[in-house]
Amino acid sequence: MNDACHGVERSHTLSNGDFSRLSQFIYDELGIKMPIAKKTMLEARLQKRLRSLGIESFHVYCDYLFSSQGIENEMVQMIDLVTTNKTDFFREPDHFDYLLQNVLPEWVNRHPGKKLVVWSAGCSTGEEPYTLAMVLSQFADSYPGFNYQILATDISTRVLEKAKLAVYDEERVIPVPMTLKKKYLLRSKDKSCQRVRIVPELREKVRFRRLNFMDGDFAMREPIDIIFCRNVIIYFDRPTQEKLLNHFCVHMVPGAYIFMGHSETLSGLDVPLTMVHPTVYRKLK
Repeated sequence: MNDACHGVERSHTLSNGDFSRLSQFIYDELGIKMPIAKKTMLEARLQKRLRSLGIESFHVYCDYLFSSQGIENEMVQMIDLVTTNKTDFFREPDHFDYLLQNVLPEWVNRHPGKKLVVWSAGCSTGEEPYTLAMVLSQFADSYPGFNYQILATDISTRVLEKAKLAVYDEERVIPVPMTLKKKYLLRSKDKSCQRVRIVPELREKVRFRRLNFMDGDFAMREPIDIIFCRNVIIYFDRPTQEKLLNHFCVHMVPGAYIFMGHSETLSGLDVPLTMVHPTVYRKLK
């Protein structure tokens, strides 16, 4: 695919018209608001795809993207580029302390013998679900019979592939406490390799799946006891946040918890959730 076959002049800038087409699609399909202030960012990210496809015009790229062939072959690639994936091991550590000290002991007392189902919604490259797996496995050491399963979802196929591989640069695991590093991280026999991998017994506890929050059906296998959806809804407008959180609640058992990012608030939203700790909420019924 090249300019000659489309008769289009070389153009490295994204026109306002094509930006409008793209931003409207991103909002309709992903629920993410893309104001004109983000035009330069979107342009820079999409340049990679234009180079990869041999397309030198954003207009031609948009025409291709919205064609039947583009919808089938290119749409996922574009979504991967425009979604933000920032995460760390033990990010916002107060949440994991509250989970370990308050939520889990109470849950075990109320549900003896039941498997705990946790959902990491917007899991990115896997640091959050694997952090959860470490915390839950540590808890299981003190509570024989305790069992859990983690569902980890993201809209980006690119980050999900990295998450499934579970290999991280050593600098990425600096926040992991040393006792947990020794127990849950594997180092290469090659001393020059500055990478680690999550141990198999934790990888087996995490099930990764691609999921778009705007899809009508989340296709959950079983009700959810705890959701971590942190620093995700900040990319949505308030009506979309309210709709999404109510959709979450449909899949949560009564008394289930949802952990939000410290920069997020549910104030003013009509949702059946009450705050029990800063940025930690519980389903009312």
